[in-house]
Amino acid sequence: MSDTSLNTASRNDLRNVAIVAHVDHGKTTLVDAMLKQTHSFAEHSNVAERAMDTGDLEREKGITILAKNTTVAYNGPSADGIVMTINVIDTPGHADFGGEVERGLSMVDGVVLLVDASEGPLPQTRFVLRKALAAKLPVILLVNKTDRPDARIDEVVAESMDLLLGLASDLADEVPDLDLDAVLNVPVVYASGKLGRASLKQPENGTAPDNEDLEPLFKTIVDHIPAPRYNPEGVLQAHVTNLDASPFLGRLALLRIFNGTLRKGQNVAWFRHDGTIKQVKITELLATQALSRVPAESAGPGEIVAVAGIEDITIGETLTDIDDPQPLPLITVDPPAISMTIGINTSPIAGRVKGHKVTARQVKDRLDKELVGNVSLKVLPTERPDAWEVQGRGELALAILVEQMRREGFELTVGKPQVVTKVVDGKVHEPMEHMTIDVPEEYLGGVTQLMASRKGRMVNMANHGTGWCRMEFIVPARGLIGFRTRFLTDTRGAGIASSISEGYEPWAGPIEYRTNGSIVADRSGVVTPFAMIKLQERMTFFVQPTSEVYEGMIVGENSRSDDMDVNITREKQLTNMRAASSDTFENMTPPRNLTLEESLEFAREDECVEVTPESVRIRKLILNAGDRAKAYRSRAKV
Repeated sequence: MSDTSLNTASRNDLRNVAIVAHVDHGKTTLVDAMLKQTHSFAEHSNVAERAMDTGDLEREKGITILAKNTTVAYNGPSADGIVMTINVIDTPGHADFGGEVERGLSMVDGVVLLVDASEGPLPQTRFVLRKALAAKLPVILLVNKTDRPDARIDEVVAESMDLLLGLASDLADEVPDLDLDAVLNVPVVYASGKLGRASLKQPENGTAPDNEDLEPLFKTIVDHIPAPRYNPEGVLQAHVTNLDASPFLGRLALLRIFNGTLRKGQNVAWFRHDGTIKQVKITELLATQALSRVPAESAGPGEIVAVAGIEDITIGETLTDIDDPQPLPLITVDPPAISMTIGINTSPIAGRVKGHKVTARQVKDRLDKELVGNVSLKVLPTERPDAWEVQGRGELALAILVEQMRREGFELTVGKPQVVTKVVDGKVHEPMEHMTIDVPEEYLGGVTQLMASRKGRMVNMANHGTGWCRMEFIVPARGLIGFRTRFLTDTRGAGIASSISEGYEPWAGPIEYRTNGSIVADRSGVVTPFAMIKLQERMTFFVQPTSEVYEGMIVGENSRSDDMDVNITREKQLTNMRAASSDTFENMTPPRNLTLEESLEFAREDECVEVTPESVRIRKLILNAGDRAKAYRSRAKV
């Protein structure tokens, strides 16, 4: 980026701000209220709730996956009579999508740190806030959901200030010129995003802010977030921070312009990742209005725009002046911690449905396409030509990718998630996670025991006096594979757990993920209710009656630790005698329907997950029971 000492002018009609928060603390709902109160939508337009969550998966899961920007046209009392453009970046709150957060922060001049008035700052809050402070961005603290009945506003503000101070002291070595006074001189806004109300005056716990609208929040953004600064004599510098696609214009590159002016039809220098420079023409320039893009003739410093006409452009590259090219630094992201193998579907019933995408070429093309827009993913070749190792930040990010491919019609075989290790001084090191767990007091013992079995060590514990405890653990990342299902079962669904990367430590030793064995079908056929009733006392089933199964497919969970091969297609022998209990299926236990994430958690090292648009099945890597026994014996010898 250009030297700030040269930046002599600023755009007072513009503010670029990111809203950062933990999952489910109300970022997207707050952005909805900001858009509605500034009348950013046309009067007749029908706006959905959580309008920024545009993807089907985002709406279903209630989380933000992709960083997105919207424009709020503000002309309230604090705008001094001009119409101010506030570009708001809605960033994901989950550390698995950290690549999106890093890109979002490269577009803005300040952040609104949103924390829940009851839960307070959580690990992912720490993650995004550390990134913001490292980039020396000013922070506004917004305490949301003050009307929650269990709100504890004073304590949450104190915890947030402690977090800011702790992070600033951690970063003192990395960022020596960090201004501690500015970090701690943080304005606090109290809000209820759902009601669209904000105030600078602290309300009572459990009550809404006394102000009727979000004007105090807009005033704080205008006063506290600096206007974009630029060098009036500087050449064009525009950074590609995100990618999108249009059915009419092809690939769109989202840019933050740091210096100079970008015009439609202009010829510019495209500075690529490999250091080469290519001359390209801006065929279309699009500005953002609310949630839609509109054609524009030109855009100046500080603006966030989309351009079309450059087919292979990727994130982190720069558009600059042809005569005097001055590229900006590439965007760096944290390395991946979890990997899984994704390949074509190799089960006996693959490719039965017409139109499914089943070839290796189709799968590879789709993974390459994902790499273009997702900077935190890596795709590596494996020994097999029809399978690839995909590395990402966490289990959820990889599961989301597989789910998106499934919905696009792909049939896949997905291996159990593994950790990405590295060798330091001749010793194997593995990624660690900082886990924060909130549970009711009665489940304290069970959760502590569960974390101990996953090689977790407790570093902090606090009791807020509300019947809930907060515990913090350092645990190997592989200890969290399959953790969530067990955790929710042990806490009867009441526990809240979230984690954040904590660097690398020496290998912690073996971890037992699952104490129960698998029930494996020993032949192909159709599941019969008769066979399920005979077997149900010893196991939990994952399949429905009349489902098709094949040899080596896992149909349930054993109540004991070893695997068991069963004939689940067995039919009742017909006789001419009438039995008193003829075909009474009322007492059949309903099977468990596993989701994709639960299937990935359940699978062991010698198992994988078959994913098709219609169904998700778990199977053994080696389908034949005899071949499995031979492989097991040869492993035991080794």
